[in-house]
Amino acid sequence: MKLVIIGSVAAGTSVAAKARRNNEEAEITIYDRDYDISYSGCGIPYYVGGEVESRDDLTPRDAAFFKKRYNIDVLTRHHVTSVDPEAKTLTVENLETNETFTDTYDVLVLATGATSVVPPIPGVQADNVFPIRNIQNAEATRTFVDTTNPKHATIIGAGFIGLEMAEQLKLRGIDVTIIERVQQVMPPLDKDMACRVEDHLEKNGIELMLGETVTELTGDGHVERIVTESGKTIDTDMVILSVGVRPNVELAMSMGVKIGETGAIAVNERMETNLPGVYAAGDVAESFSIVTGKPIWRPLGSTANKMGRTAGDVITGGDLEHRGILGTGIFKVFGLAVAQTGLSEKEARELGYEVEVLHNTKPDKPEYMGGKEMTIKAVADRATRRLLGVQIVGFEGIDKRIDVFVTAITFKAKVDDLFHLDLAYAPPFSTTKDPVMYTGMALANSMNQSARLITPAELQKRIDAGEDMQIIDTRAAKQYEVTCVDCAVNVPLGKLREAAQDLDKQKPTVVYCNKGVTGNAAQNVLRNLGFTDVYNLSGGNKNYQLFKKYGN
Repeated sequence: MKLVIIGSVAAGTSVAAKARRNNEEAEITIYDRDYDISYSGCGIPYYVGGEVESRDDLTPRDAAFFKKRYNIDVLTRHHVTSVDPEAKTLTVENLETNETFTDTYDVLVLATGATSVVPPIPGVQADNVFPIRNIQNAEATRTFVDTTNPKHATIIGAGFIGLEMAEQLKLRGIDVTIIERVQQVMPPLDKDMACRVEDHLEKNGIELMLGETVTELTGDGHVERIVTESGKTIDTDMVILSVGVRPNVELAMSMGVKIGETGAIAVNERMETNLPGVYAAGDVAESFSIVTGKPIWRPLGSTANKMGRTAGDVITGGDLEHRGILGTGIFKVFGLAVAQTGLSEKEARELGYEVEVLHNTKPDKPEYMGGKEMTIKAVADRATRRLLGVQIVGFEGIDKRIDVFVTAITFKAKVDDLFHLDLAYAPPFSTTKDPVMYTGMALANSMNQSARLITPAELQKRIDAGEDMQIIDTRAAKQYEVTCVDCAVNVPLGKLREAAQDLDKQKPTVVYCNKGVTGNAAQNVLRNLGFTDVYNLSGGNKNYQLFKKYGN
């Protein structure tokens, strides 16, 4: 069998390695038009910032490595310009010599990846404008920073790469402005979680310009000023483009390969395209959601590796199948970890789910062991009680919690199941009831109507509509006097039983504390006293004040 793979980063090299492990006799060739193979694109911000000292750390394997270890021929700077799927031939251009030749294949894998989006803005081709996608981009950006010592950088786009770049440039003493066309950073997050990231960025000296679109980069071959649609201007020394990526499907389209609804190549569970003998894997191929079963596209190295391994196994007679993804992601910025998996609240509502939403703020371990707060937002389906998605923002232990939630969602856990997980406990690592368990307890109680939750957005909507409600702040008077929920009255928990005699048991009642625990205790008191419609404010006053500051 003659196997040809186009693309040599995560997916392409995974296809080749797995195929070779299964079949020693196959002839395997990889073509790639780039200079580097099997590199860590996710490490680029840290290389630019200097945390990763050498580019060799991002490119630990080269063509010689694959030839020696796997007997695989990797030809870099070779661009496959066309493919004839009926004749099973491909035309290849050697970009170093400009020579063109024809090759043949029995099985073809498209692993052509994705390309950074370069918006059609006047001035975007200037020499101090840098996309961030491959090792050449990283080298050019770092060299510019090292040699010109810029005082200010502008980052267009507030996705995770943009935020990581902001951190790394700021740590190098460069002032940073981030421009994002939507009204929040990290558009995949719900606004009420993204605002926590925005607050942290501003506290670390990052200027945010949200809801702004760049219309022009001005300067004589060298950007000196940025102009936005609203007329604002920013003087700058360099520009980072981080507005996203798109799948490289041009070659696939020219061959007649079917493109899916996400804009990436449509494949089945075996990574097969609509053409016989043609497979696709990695950032160029679409996946499907474990939650909904619908096609989704999430260009991540972890997904690309799984897809590549699956394709390599199937091609050589194996029975692996791609089981879909949750779109899990995690990153860190100025010490703050941000993680997401599954559906956001916005996505779940748009898909027609009747959702239960919880904001759970808990320390990752006891405070006497140095525990730091994390906020978990969990979204569940009221009809099936299944967990649909989770977002977490905090400083410690975020990675292990999100991975527990990923596992739970993957195996279709219900919210009730989370409390029963036998999670590891010792004071250096967790609290006796882990934040994951608390999340399940609170969601289950709310769904059972025993401890119903209301989000800040839902509460504010009812307040603005003029609904006749009782809103009770159960904190100490000195806390209430600093900030409180609109229309709230202050009744500390210790005085609630007595004050309840003057409240209307039939009227909708919302109780809250600072983060939620005392509010839940107050909710139980009122329920046991006969109040019929009592809610605890999800995430408490702290969550409400963030909502009020940053909007919904």
